[in-house]
Amino acid sequence: MTFDAIGIASTGLTLHRKWLDAVSDNIANVNTVKPTDGEAFRARYVVAQEGAGTSGVYVQGVAYGSAEGRLVYAPDNPLADKDGMVRMPDIDLASQMGQLIMAQRGYQANAAVVDRAKTTYEAALQIGR
Repeated sequence: MTFDAIGIASTGLTLHRKWLDAVSDNIANVNTVKPTDGEAFRARYVVAQEGAGTSGVYVQGVAYGSAEGRLVYAPDNPLADKDGMVRMPDIDLASQMGQLIMAQRGYQANAAVVDRAKTTYEAALQIGR
């Protein structure tokens, strides 16, 4: 049972780490400017899935945001087109900050499960001595 808890929590740790990585990239690129003839930075969203036939959660895949992004008037930007427009990602910073908090709390919760399961396993070994 203790090993099951560690195994299940480790899948949660992996999922939340990948979620944190994706959110970090999204936040870091919220102000990335591209020319209007190219694609905007595409936000990355981790898609989670319950383990089929096993316990835990897994990354099913990654979904990407819009390549169109949003057009912003920035005539002083060197990447601006003749109309003064540039392409920026369609990323909501407030939403990303909320995602960051949820991913961080999920990671912390799974790390706590691993720590408690390890302590329980060590205590069981001490009883057997």
